[in-house]
Amino acid sequence: MSLLVVGLSHRSAPVSILERASLSADTQAKLLQDTLAAEPAAEATVLATCNRIELYADVDKFHAGVAELSTLLAQHSGVGLDELTPYLYVHYEDRAVHHLFSVACGLDSMVVGEGQILGQIKDTLALGQDLHTAGRLLNDLFQQALRVGKRAHSETGIDRAGQSLVTFGLEQLAQDTDVETWAKGKRALVIGAGSMSSLAAATLARSGVSEIVIANRTLARAERLAQILGEAGGTGVPARAAEMVAVGDELTRADVVVSCTGATGLVLTAEAVEDAVRGRRAPLFLLDLAMPRDIDAAAHRIPGVRLVDIESLAEASADAPMAADVDQVRGIVSDEVAAFGAAQRAAHITPTVVALRTMAAEVVAGEVARLEGRLPGLDDKQRAEITQTVRRVVDKLLHAPTVRVKQLASEPGGAGYADALRTLFDLDPETVASVSRADLNDADVKNRGRV
Repeated sequence: MSLLVVGLSHRSAPVSILERASLSADTQAKLLQDTLAAEPAAEATVLATCNRIELYADVDKFHAGVAELSTLLAQHSGVGLDELTPYLYVHYEDRAVHHLFSVACGLDSMVVGEGQILGQIKDTLALGQDLHTAGRLLNDLFQQALRVGKRAHSETGIDRAGQSLVTFGLEQLAQDTDVETWAKGKRALVIGAGSMSSLAAATLARSGVSEIVIANRTLARAERLAQILGEAGGTGVPARAAEMVAVGDELTRADVVVSCTGATGLVLTAEAVEDAVRGRRAPLFLLDLAMPRDIDAAAHRIPGVRLVDIESLAEASADAPMAADVDQVRGIVSDEVAAFGAAQRAAHITPTVVALRTMAAEVVAGEVARLEGRLPGLDDKQRAEITQTVRRVVDKLLHAPTVRVKQLASEPGGAGYADALRTLFDLDPETVASVSRADLNDADVKNRGRV
């Protein structure tokens, strides 16, 4: 395993850099295709969220891999390499596994313990599978990361340590007031109909707002979300859809606005916000969860407007208390990293063991054929008994060393045992490689759609 991750997040870079480096869906796909086209990456996928951009790859050279992945991130993000480099972090092999598992558990999130990252990891794996850029290593890695994240949430109280970014943002808007008390009776405008916007709408509905308006570029998606919210089985809060061109009018009637779209430019300018609050007495609360930002940062200077965005959330989360359960989750991550590494190392020697047993079977078959030539009078029963006896002898001779070599290979530093086995038994490297290719194809088929 030569897993490499190069990335930046809210922990390493200011929001202004994250905002400029954000990747659209099309750009993510192009980045992965270019990563595989370049050496030394054999497979790759990208985890891109509102507060992190990470490129994962299986590489054959560490330094060349770091240089290539860094350059590709810079090229596709539009941030110059010299400017981007100070904010990049690099993790390799077990440290890279530890990093992803920590991310999956919410330990590296802006709001510690939030569970939304699991959905984003699931989307990352699906992207790599759809584009056929994720091979056996990344399939195994991201499948295991999802299991580790779910384990952390089910076995510990990490959920008590954090919450969704939406809830945290609403708490910042409400300041010292309980969110339910603050939200009661307010009219809400949600801009966008993606996963984050849907979560925001549902959270606002549960918090007690009197009405929710969903504005989206695709009206049908806004109508669907409004329908779900208004159904008896949903929240029961009155909800309706609106076209994006109507956002200005809706803004004048709203008390709280949550925006999270994939737009590359501003959705709400400071001028639009200023026009909306002109002449009104009640304050206007704005929550911007988009990256790059949807709402002009200058809006926070407008009297009667309170704006919370990713940058202010990052500052607030730095002082958030850590729950005791975090230590327990860290223990889970450490155990799972060790188990994953052992499994990968053991899997690395399996093709060599299979090739050894294949060679042994060919030797048995050759010797039995030679014996039949020398003793043509053997009947079928005698021939079968001799063949079975020779096979048992070979199996018994190979059993202990192959079991032991698998155990040794699963330990740290055990990668050399496969090379030793190939050298001692003079195994054909192409035979071993063909077993590896067949195993990879089987794994790809097995993992497709398992997200």
